[in-house]
Amino acid sequence: MTNQVIFTNARLVLEDEIISGTIICRNGKVCEVSEKNTNAAGAIDAEQDYIIPGLVELHTDNLERHIEPRPKINWPLENAIIAHDSELASVGITTVFDALRTGTVPSGKDRYLQYAQKVAASIEALVAQDNLKINHLVHLRAEVCSETLVEELESFKEMSLVKLVSIMDHTPGQRQFCDLEKFKSYIIGKNNLNEEQYKFHYEKLLAVKEKHGQINLEAAIESANSFGAIKASHDDTTVEHVRNSKNLGISLAEFPTTKEAAVECKNLGILTILGAPNLMRGLSHSGNVSAIELAEIDLIDIISSDYIPSALFLSAFKLGSLWGNLAAGIRTVTRNPARALNLLDRGALKEKLRADFCRVTEYKNTIKVRETYVKGQRVA
Repeated sequence: MTNQVIFTNARLVLEDEIISGTIICRNGKVCEVSEKNTNAAGAIDAEQDYIIPGLVELHTDNLERHIEPRPKINWPLENAIIAHDSELASVGITTVFDALRTGTVPSGKDRYLQYAQKVAASIEALVAQDNLKINHLVHLRAEVCSETLVEELESFKEMSLVKLVSIMDHTPGQRQFCDLEKFKSYIIGKNNLNEEQYKFHYEKLLAVKEKHGQINLEAAIESANSFGAIKASHDDTTVEHVRNSKNLGISLAEFPTTKEAAVECKNLGILTILGAPNLMRGLSHSGNVSAIELAEIDLIDIISSDYIPSALFLSAFKLGSLWGNLAAGIRTVTRNPARALNLLDRGALKEKLRADFCRVTEYKNTIKVRETYVKGQRVA
């Protein structure tokens, strides 16, 4: 039996233009995109809503919020993953790289628990059982300032979903935490530490980085290569950081913190990923470079929702407005991340590609996702 879905009288956001017309999908793939409307049986009148490719999310911490909805309150893993999956589907995300932190970091109070392998195994099981609405892959966030990174990475050797590894370094005094006063305020606030606990945390981090940093970096790169995963840097601040990344075979830069780093990324062919919350708010919550500033000088390639899933499609439309080119804005959350991760079967409304798309409508003074389809099946 043929599985078919047709939308007509739609604004179809293609890779380089927007047309008004019809999209026909059969058996999970796009089979026709046309500027003509149709009266074919079963065709859905989109009422001039936008049809855009399904969003591809490379970095979201949203799953962690479902796993631990309150401090020290652990939710059953499968239920957390399913709830996270449904939330992403509801805002047009059809492919997600679930970001899981690997590498124990001392907090100054409680010991950081190793959780990534168990979560990834649960995701793999749910995927194998076809119990999730959207396509899930795994993004390992490898912390080089860690005592356990090497052993944690070893535990992922038999897994098939790890397709992205980012190299993080949260040692105080550099990258995101160049300003030690801001670092202190952030850590004390996040972990509810007293002065003595903060001092332990600070000194412990420096000692751990000194002892394990280089070993961890080499292990992270070697593991990414063995997984066949794309490599990303995190919080590049200086030109030197970016050049070091290039030498390590890194092709993506998550959240560069300065204009100088973003410029060097473009010079060296490293794609930049900026946060949707930064773009929507007009500033970074950490005091780093504004995504708007980088967008105005064409230094954004990919947008990530980071910690607010609904910000992904909103930021793409905002970029489209800023650039005067909606198709270009939508590319930052569809084609660009898909190609960056070698997912060449999705990311565009194009014949023979996966029928992953969503319907977006203008509602009063905002926009919202009305429907989401994965392989031609409505999932939200």
